[in-house]
Amino acid sequence: MSKVIGVIIDYLTDDYRRQIDEAAARHGYETRYYPDSRSAVGNADDCEILFGHCSQKVIASAKSLKWFCCCWAGVDRFCREELYRNPDCRLSNSSGAYGVTISEHLIMVSLMLLRRQLEYGELIRARGWDTLPGSIRSLCRCRITVLGTGDIGTQFARRAKAFQPAKIVGVRRSAKPGDPVFDELRTTAELDAVLPETDLLVMALPNTPDTANILDARRMALLPEGACVVNVGRGTAVDQDALIAALNSGHLGGAALDVVVPEPLPADHPLRDAKNLLLTPHVAGNTTLPYTRQRTIDMFLEDLENYAAGRPLLHEVDRKKGY
Repeated sequence: MSKVIGVIIDYLTDDYRRQIDEAAARHGYETRYYPDSRSAVGNADDCEILFGHCSQKVIASAKSLKWFCCCWAGVDRFCREELYRNPDCRLSNSSGAYGVTISEHLIMVSLMLLRRQLEYGELIRARGWDTLPGSIRSLCRCRITVLGTGDIGTQFARRAKAFQPAKIVGVRRSAKPGDPVFDELRTTAELDAVLPETDLLVMALPNTPDTANILDARRMALLPEGACVVNVGRGTAVDQDALIAALNSGHLGGAALDVVVPEPLPADHPLRDAKNLLLTPHVAGNTTLPYTRQRTIDMFLEDLENYAAGRPLLHEVDRKKGY
């Protein structure tokens, strides 16, 4: 019986197909391409490897699956043990492919908040042409806290550094050394002490029990008046009701959310009417950027070499931890 790699990628090109086919053939694999997850359900039983944007139904139906390489960075939906026919099935993600596109999104929305572009947009739509009372702010001399110092948080910090902020503090689970782009590295146990010295809080966390509601009403109150919050990790990290209250009261100067609960956000959800809130529909890390697309292919091919040689996967996820 031939060894099969099943591929479900919605941005597949002839060049990507060639790269995958050549690598698969070197290791004795046949490649099988599915146009979407619906067509793969029930037809991927003999796939030893699945790569791409697979639904949970595909994973649950693939009885021969030994490795699922996901094109997304966030894989919390694929961490349930009962999802897999084979309990030893390995899971890897594409964390590291999205730092460029998401960090650019973070720079964009941070500047929009600090320079009050939401308010000026409303003024212009109302046919006004005045200078708003008060001042705009800058990333220059801004006190930035990055909650989550993985690829996305670090890529953002590198770009934000060019704006000459007062300091960039990285907050992470452990106290082990990190990227020198951060002026300070603190642990999540020290978060309460960091927040009062934060003008801009950038959140790039995975969805785990430890990160659920990590920014709640109590911690929002620790932020200085006028501080801004940006979240591109998972919506579960923010107490949304508390955020609405903090924005509408004026305690927070603004917020930008690319991730919310639930998704898609209902048309009548109160988040849509919160003051100075910039909402985007989970597009900060979408796979339209050519760099991101090629990087996901490269990461899969890199780990295919490791898998075939019996080596550890560089991008493997611990399903119990969720990252």
